[in-house]
Amino acid sequence: MVMPSGLRKGALTAHVASSVGWLGSVAAFLALAIAGLTSQDAQRVRGAYLAMEVTGWYVIVPLAFASLLTGLVQSLGTPWGLLRHYWVLAKLALTVAATFLLLLHMQVADAVAATAARTNLSGTDLGGMRVQLVFDAAAAVAVLLTTTALSVYKPRGITRYGWRVQQEQRTDRRGGAVDTAAPAPA
Repeated sequence: MVMPSGLRKGALTAHVASSVGWLGSVAAFLALAIAGLTSQDAQRVRGAYLAMEVTGWYVIVPLAFASLLTGLVQSLGTPWGLLRHYWVLAKLALTVAATFLLLLHMQVADAVAATAARTNLSGTDLGGMRVQLVFDAAAAVAVLLTTTALSVYKPRGITRYGWRVQQEQRTDRRGGAVDTAAPAPA
């Protein structure tokens, strides 16, 4: 089912806005994680980790779910489909994985923020967790840039299901036999 043009454009706008917002807020999270890891100022470190927790739960997590939901709406309501093209499947898999890992990542952010709220963190306190926050945020930026590139470039590659749908549409348009000259993709 293809959505009417106005609804499709509205859904696309919501998807782009939530996806770009997710990417931008993760980049800000990364900047805070780097500041928290490298700063010598105890107040700056405390503020960075407390801001990361708030940003994570009130900005990043909602935008991740909004991006996932609007992406599903886009794929199901446009000719691209959810299962027809490999690039759509790749975006879906990356988005689902990133959202799941984000929820795990937020447990680390919560633990570091709770410690920062109670004490002044020294350079050695929670060192592994603080480095993990930087690494996870950097990896998330890379994944989100990858999904963005997939959306822009839309690499060729049609799934078996997409090929069957294409053949059915050709049959419907011709009102007759299926064009079997083109082989099914491997």
